Amino acid sequence: MARIPLVDSDAPDSRLAPVFSLFTDAGREVPELYRVLGNAPQLLKAWTDLAWPLRHEASIPRGLRELAIVRVAQLTGATYEWRAHVPAALKFGVPQEVLDRLDDWPSLDELGDPEREILAFTDQLTIDLRVSDDTFSAVAARWTSAEIVELTLTVAFYSCVSRVLNALDITAD
Repeated sequence: MARIPLVDSDAPDSRLAPVFSLFTDAGREVPELYRVLGNAPQLLKAWTDLAWPLRHEASIPRGLRELAIVRVAQLTGATYEWRAHVPAALKFGVPQEVLDRLDDWPSLDELGDPEREILAFTDQLTIDLRVSDDTFSAVAARWTSAEIVELTLTVAFYSCVSRVLNALDITAD
């Protein structure tokens, strides 16, 4: 159970309706993460204003972005994030064998250069909080400046997600 109260899914606060209704109108439960963030409605809106375009409007293939997200989850020990994004990773082409052995990704023959470059970028930004010139050069040779911004924001945002999940002990869903 989260360390702070969950906002009721049908909370009367009109600031929550635009986010919560996307789930309830589809017959789904509002995720625990959003119900916790709902304690600060203006920040929940800011959160989704960044999260949803990163998820749905970026041009780097979704499978590669999901691979980066699950790697962040793995590195930061965010089980909620891992469970939330593994289905999307699989749906968008990340093989189960890669997910099963992601902790040893450098030895995986199943990965191509784009996956390796994104995982190196993800590891360095998440662990070292910076990206080496060599890794950045490899990414820059493949992706546009806009796509590098997408990748950087995706990895940085999901590092933030992990820290929020871990700090507030959000583990359900």
